Amino acid sequence: MISLNGRILKPEELSNEIASSEQKVMVNELARYPVIYYYESIQQLKFELLFRVNTVKAANALNKSGAKFTTFTYSFPNRKYWYRLPNGGFLLREGIDPSEGIEDIVKNGELYAFECSTAIAIVLYIAALYSIGPRAFNTYFSRLYLMDWQFDEDLPIYQKDGEDFLIGDVLHFKNPDFDPKQPWWRAENVIFLGNDKFYGHGIGIRDSKTIIKFLNGKRKENADESAYLMRMITRPNYKTISLLR
Repeated sequence: MISLNGRILKPEELSNEIASSEQKVMVNELARYPVIYYYESIQQLKFELLFRVNTVKAANALNKSGAKFTTFTYSFPNRKYWYRLPNGGFLLREGIDPSEGIEDIVKNGELYAFECSTAIAIVLYIAALYSIGPRAFNTYFSRLYLMDWQFDEDLPIYQKDGEDFLIGDVLHFKNPDFDPKQPWWRAENVIFLGNDKFYGHGIGIRDSKTIIKFLNGKRKENADESAYLMRMITRPNYKTISLLR
């Protein structure tokens, strides 16, 4: 349910404010769950919808970029823009605009390799760039660092339990009986694209059944527990990020 200034709104009450068909779908999703989503202004709601649309856009761009999947041990960036650190993370080089560095990953993806959690961070940073614009992005993310779940303080994220999956959410497939020789397949972090479609780095855009089948193929011998979609949702704090514009 959508609460705007303390009043529960129906999707049709927002029809004049929300013009995009993509965003109308998201409004319907927000309204149909029993969870209450609180907004202090219509601008807050609009920014969240914009960010979610841009998250899907960024996920599709990264999927098409040619960036490879690998572990931290073998990760590599385009060294024109990024330092590769000993832990496998990427640090933006001095004198490079953060917007230019993060966009290079989708423009020249064949020059990059990383694992799925870093891919999620990349998607969210690109979505932030699309949502707040290059000027603000370059101001707030001047020393951009890409590594696992480590986010800049100006891109706060949080996790919650639940099944109110919304387009643009980060979701998680767990593989409890993963092959110990391939521990990187213990889980797959994904962007929910709607209609049972998910983007996961190293897997691509697939439905839940296909992702579970893939992970089940990466289990230890005599495994008896299937991979599954967790009841855990990771989201940016859209209200805080909206203040960066």
